[in-house]
Amino acid sequence: MPVSLRPAIAALAPYRQGRPAAEDAFKLSSNENPFPTLPSIAAAIANASVNRYPDGTAQALRTRLAARHDVEFDAVHVGAGSVSILSQLILAAAAPGDEVLYAWRSFEAYPGLVTVAGATSVTVPVRADGSHDLEAMAEAVTDRTRVIIVCTPNNPTSAIVTRDEFETFMARVPDDVLVILDEAYVEFVTDPAAVNGLEVRGEHENLVVLRTFSKAYGLAGLRIGYAIGAPYILDAAQSTAIALSVTDAAQRGALAALDAEPELLGQVAALVSVRERIAAALSNQGIAIPEPQGNFVWLATGEHTVAAGEVLSEHGIVARVFPGDGIRVSVGEPESVDKLLDATAELVRTLPQGLPSAGLG
Repeated sequence: MPVSLRPAIAALAPYRQGRPAAEDAFKLSSNENPFPTLPSIAAAIANASVNRYPDGTAQALRTRLAARHDVEFDAVHVGAGSVSILSQLILAAAAPGDEVLYAWRSFEAYPGLVTVAGATSVTVPVRADGSHDLEAMAEAVTDRTRVIIVCTPNNPTSAIVTRDEFETFMARVPDDVLVILDEAYVEFVTDPAAVNGLEVRGEHENLVVLRTFSKAYGLAGLRIGYAIGAPYILDAAQSTAIALSVTDAAQRGALAALDAEPELLGQVAALVSVRERIAAALSNQGIAIPEPQGNFVWLATGEHTVAAGEVLSEHGIVARVFPGDGIRVSVGEPESVDKLLDATAELVRTLPQGLPSAGLG
């Protein structure tokens, strides 16, 4: 007789990593930083202890981050990637029967995290430009809403939430509802109107801001991120965490990345330049996309998504395909751009008449 499992978990599709690329293709499916690891960071990682457990308090890193963001030590929480902290926060705040509200489409991990917590997902469609409809999200809050997730720039559409929109939204959210501002891609934002969670967090005790070292800082393989928020909320999140999950190598790598920040932000600027080149070229091809503010662009290919993904693959571009919705393409090596644009030009030629003007964005 088979083991009895929670039906909701048994039915839950596991997270699928972006598929690897062939030798002559570009892997643009995981929003990774394509630059090689800096020698100073590699050296710091090499000095990590692996025969001893890591510092479970991440004291050195949290001290550094607290000083950097001008907050108290206990207002900083470190986890094995910002998504792990997101999971901890949902577990801490939402129980069976409670609701977790977020935009859709947004980060594909959100539904699974809510299901694992036993809570109920409530989703609000993103607007035509790929951005959060915060007014509709505020209307969707009920007395069962315990957590709201706002992702900016939104993954996978790359659209931002503005500061004005966010402040208006927060004024409508009850103070006892936890709001999580997921800013995994904030370093790539160039729009001055965008909200910056660390600039507004002090005005809202129910707001927790998530950041990561995976993207701009190039440490995706080490899994390390952090949260800034009220200490009592972060203490509750820590209570749900798997102990000692943030390795010594990850903590050392993050500290070294902060030391190397000027060079890493130079890489970010280079990726933004490539992003702008891609966006301009897509516009010239007649393809409308949401204004990209992450290190990725969004092609809203709808019912033609699977076929469009195959075209990209045939041109040596491995992208993230969301059947029925669209394709997220990471900004990668400059050498990948021509292959990508050759593929999108073929999409314009071969997909049904009117698709580019109807959306692809």
